[in-house]
Amino acid sequence: MAGIVVNGEHRPLEGVPLHTNLLDFVRACGLTGAKEGCAEGECGACAVMVARPAADGSDATEWTAINSCLVPAAAYDGQEVVTAEGLGSPEDLHPVQHEMAVRGGSQCGYCTPGFVCSMAAEYYREGRGEDGHGFDLHALSGNLCRCTGYRPIKDAADALGSPAADDAIAGRRTALPPAAVPTRLHDPEAMFVRPLDLTHAIELLAEQPDATVVAGSTDWGVEVNLKGSRARMVLAVDRLDELRTWTVGDDELRIGAALTLSEVERRLEGRLPLLAGLFPNFASRLIRNGATLGGNLGTGSPIGDAPPVLLALDASVVLASGEGERTVPLSAYFTGYRESVRRPGELITEVVVPLPAPTTTAFHKIAKRPFDDISSVAVAFALDIAEGTVTRARIGLGGVAATPIRATATEQALEGRPWDDETVERAAQVLAAEGTPIDDMRASATYRRAMLGNALRKLAAS
Repeated sequence: MAGIVVNGEHRPLEGVPLHTNLLDFVRACGLTGAKEGCAEGECGACAVMVARPAADGSDATEWTAINSCLVPAAAYDGQEVVTAEGLGSPEDLHPVQHEMAVRGGSQCGYCTPGFVCSMAAEYYREGRGEDGHGFDLHALSGNLCRCTGYRPIKDAADALGSPAADDAIAGRRTALPPAAVPTRLHDPEAMFVRPLDLTHAIELLAEQPDATVVAGSTDWGVEVNLKGSRARMVLAVDRLDELRTWTVGDDELRIGAALTLSEVERRLEGRLPLLAGLFPNFASRLIRNGATLGGNLGTGSPIGDAPPVLLALDASVVLASGEGERTVPLSAYFTGYRESVRRPGELITEVVVPLPAPTTTAFHKIAKRPFDDISSVAVAFALDIAEGTVTRARIGLGGVAATPIRATATEQALEGRPWDDETVERAAQVLAAEGTPIDDMRASATYRRAMLGNALRKLAAS
């Protein structure tokens, strides 16, 4: 019987409408600690923990916090979920709950269960504290509190020790994660399918090329919640082995399209500085625990954070269909607003990044908030400078055109010229004229152009 193990108890999925998200599912089970605040993955009031394969690729289980308001409940068929109620009770508080209580980390309490689940996922992170950094506060970057203030919450996080030897949730980490369960669920209006493998997924897409493909559902979930979008068929690809590959060679890095950004970050270990610089600026940890590079490229948003970085790295995408595979340079991938060369029935399976990495890189995201915000402008630089001369330049831009673009005119203004103030100033003026920025609620076209030029000046001054 299809269902989800919630706090150790099997909860059936039969009869649950397929557009139901995981948050509404657990609340319908009477577990009302997790709540809807924003319905778009910004507030964290809906956070729960799920059992996932360890981000380092080992056979262990990792407790991961996610926004339950964004993901279809059907996507967790056969999986394990823990809510705040499953961590402890008023009579037997979990260490995270205890520290939040005694240090005044909760006032109205609306956001508290979400904070507790994000904190607990970090509490159970394998190796926490061994690197001398203790609790990583970025684990709470997707949780907002409007009345208590963050200092007592930070105090609670900093006071946490290590799990006890008999902690059952900690002990669960040593066992295998729940296997991906092939799923086919129907309701009167829609179908949800988790295919067996990539071949099966491609066959299904050939039959129904307008199916909605989801991995972390961080984009589609917002469409469902705020715009009432529905799909006749939802195809979940987040657990397909063929889309979760990771290969590092001498001349390229191949990243499976369904690896989450958190998994990519952990596996990179900072070895590709430009890509590593993207992660702290990409939404929040809760979002990065679900979002994928394949999804970010698949939606084709002109303000997506990953495309400018991947454009600067000269990345390519691998597209698979019943006709085989083809590799497309990312610079030739986008064709219009949320449009690409991807044909009906094709899936993004990998992102390929050439190696070695450029020597001088930077990612500048200009937004109204330092973290967890949508960019007004995003600029990624990847330069090779030898003996004071720019030998190669790649610059990716977001937020200044209908698609993410390469700043090719600026690249030409830099290549073959000395890396000095005169070259930088001339190229900064060229960069300020790239793209076709518009006025909108986030910034004016004039501001965007100014930020483009200043980004290059900032790089040169760093």
